[in-house]
Parts: sequence; C-alpha cells; structure tokens
Amino acid sequence: MRQTVLHAPRDLRVEVRPRPVIQQPTDAVIRTVATCVCGSDLWDYRGINDIAEPTPGGHEYIGIVEETGGDVTTIKPGQLVVGSFFASDNTCPNCANGYQTSCVHREFVGGAQAEYVRVPLADGTLVHVPGDVTEEYIPSLLACSDVMGTGWYAARAAEVKPGDTVAVVGDGAVGLCAVIAAKELGAGRIIAMSRHEPRQNLAREFGATDIVAERGEQGAARIKELTGGIGADAVLECVGTPDSLQQALHSTRPGGNIGFVGVPHGVSVDGEELFFSHVALRGGPAPVRAYLPHLIQLVLDGRINPGKVFDLELPLEQAAEGYRAMDERRAIKTLLRP
Repeated sequence: MRQTVLHAPRDLRVEVRPRPVIQQPTDAVIRTVATCVCGSDLWDYRGINDIAEPTPGGHEYIGIVEETGGDVTTIKPGQLVVGSFFASDNTCPNCANGYQTSCVHREFVGGAQAEYVRVPLADGTLVHVPGDVTEEYIPSLLACSDVMGTGWYAARAAEVKPGDTVAVVGDGAVGLCAVIAAKELGAGRIIAMSRHEPRQNLAREFGATDIVAERGEQGAARIKELTGGIGADAVLECVGTPDSLQQALHSTRPGGNIGFVGVPHGVSVDGEELFFSHVALRGGPAPVRAYLPHLIQLVLDGRINPGKVFDLELPLEQAAEGYRAMDERRAIKTLLRP
C-alpha cells in the first residue's frame, strides 16, 4: 500500500509499504476513505520534534472496516467508521470518566496517511457512522477524528456556558473548530484572534462575533478593551507556544477558565502569576472518543460543518505539497485521498 513517510525535516515521501494486518484479536484494519495533514504533524515536518528514523505520518482517518480480530464484537466489516488518534478500550476508569486519551491501555494510532490503517482496541476506539453517508459529509466526519474533537474539548475544558464571552487563540483548524464548539455550547460572544483574512472570514462563518488581529500583550489588551477591562469568561488556547499561552492567560478574567489543547512546545507557567490571576487551566490530549458520537450526529444533522477547514484537497501521492502548503500557510488544512 502507499503511505507517507517522513525521513528528515521537510523530506516527506510517499512509499510502498506492507499493508497492515491484524496483530491482536482486538484490532481492526480499515480501508481509508480520507485522511489529512494535522497542524501537529508540522512540528515533526519542521524539525522541531526529533525524528530518529523514517516515520509514517498522520493520525486522522475515516474509512471502511476491512477486517476485524476475533475479539471485536461491535465493529463489523463493511461499516464506515471514524476513530480517535489514541486507541482506548473505552471501559477503564479513565475512559469512564471521559478521558479516553488517558486510557490505561491507550495506544497511539499513527501512520494514517495511507491506504489502510490498523486500529487497536477497535470496539473502544472506532465509532460506526450510521446510515447511507453521501460524499458531502466525508470532510466534516474526518474533521471529527481530531480537529473538531480537539476544538470541542478546548471549549469543554474551559467550561463554556450559554451567554459566555469566549476568546479563541489560534486560527488553525483546531482554533476554527473551537469557534464552532463555542457557538454550539451557547457562547454569547466569540472573539477569534487572527490576522489572516481567509481564516477571519471562516471564523465569522463558524460563529465568531469579533476579530482581534493583535497578538501577545497587544492582543490581550484588545480583549480587555472589548470586555470592559475585565477579560473573557473562557479562553481556548489552540497553538501550544509560550506566547500563545501567555496571551491566553492575560486575556482571561479573574475566575475564568482556559482550555489549552495546543501541544506545548517550550511552554512554562509562572506559578505566582497563575496564583494571583484566579484563572483555571485545564487541557491535554483531547479525549476525542468521548465526543465522537455526538459530533458525528451534529454533522449528519447539518448543525456543524467543520469540513470547511479543508481548503486544499490532494491525492495521497501529492502529500508533500499538502505539507508544504500548510507549512507556508497557503492552506489551513490539507485533505488527502488515498
């Protein structure tokens, strides 16, 4: 089968590799209908994360079940399924508490930019998409496998409530999906922080009421200005840099909440500053599996359309161009067709 493989910074190739097989009785193998490039893939692509050896890329997928192990009971061959980037049994105490990405048996699902993907713990990881699904829904269902679920978690972690003023730091796919989540959870005002016009326009389409182009302390000051000097009730941090978290902290009102879902790189928090801010922090790898059934239904009901974050679609063979386009900010998110 064909699969993307990162050999070195900005050296991404599509190679022929062995098709995955059932390794454990709880596995499933799916035939990929669509996959994509994630913003977090760019940390490796840019050389910010070290790559010790050639590494298959991607962790977002939607596909048709081809084969299941002998212990798989709820997922059946022929079903269209969406899964999370972490496999989970969905039964352990951490899963029961809604944190499947901390499952005691969790396993990362990588190598999804390929024609086939092996998914461990299939019954706990994959969600069957019901009914006859037409092509128009595929991008949005694919988005649910990570960026929409991660944006949703940012809003849930920040405890967004009806009527809240919410600020979103980051205008990538996750930040834009966080705007969708804030609107769906009833936020009264949604401030998207973005300086790129196409992303600003999409943020408005998704429900943003205000756009702030300033960054850093200027951005935080602008949020304070828009909120009568107080700050936002909830801030959704979707980048993962020291500057973005600092901007989020300084944009939040005393007693407010930050949901941080950008994978941290070089981030540290001053304990004394946090103590006196009265701001609460919650984040981590999004427990996408917890939200998948609800998000899938929202897509099928036409309530949300996160697939619009895919502004570039390419065949798998051209994955390197998809990475380049995102790296150079010519694309928000690239969808790949195997």
